[in-house]
Amino acid sequence: MAAVTSPETSPQPRVYFQTPSGTTEEPEIPVRKQGRVTVKYDRKELRKRLNLEEWIIDQLTDLYDCEEEAIPELEIDVDELLDMPSDVERGARVKDLLVECYKPTEDFVSQLLDKIRGMQKLSTPQKK
Repeated sequence: MAAVTSPETSPQPRVYFQTPSGTTEEPEIPVRKQGRVTVKYDRKELRKRLNLEEWIIDQLTDLYDCEEEAIPELEIDVDELLDMPSDVERGARVKDLLVECYKPTEDFVSQLLDKIRGMQKLSTPQKK
């Protein structure tokens, strides 16, 4: 039912909708759909990648003795490392990125290489 307010109570007429008595509508429960990202990529692989990136940030925080926000601007691109044919090249690339670090980086580099071994590259999904 709709009720219109009178002009005396409001400068403009308003319409209010009410549910007719005797009917009870239950709100629809939305069905949770799996996100597009997890459809395109394996959820387990995404979790591994997220854990790796968090580990990298923790390690860089220790290496540079600073908070996360103060880490020098550098990007360790895991996909780029996975594209390289050998661990020697991967290690050299990471060491090049850490050239300004005054602490020893060998342990970090070897642990990083161990962690990415066996990971899959996350390629950009193709639009259909």
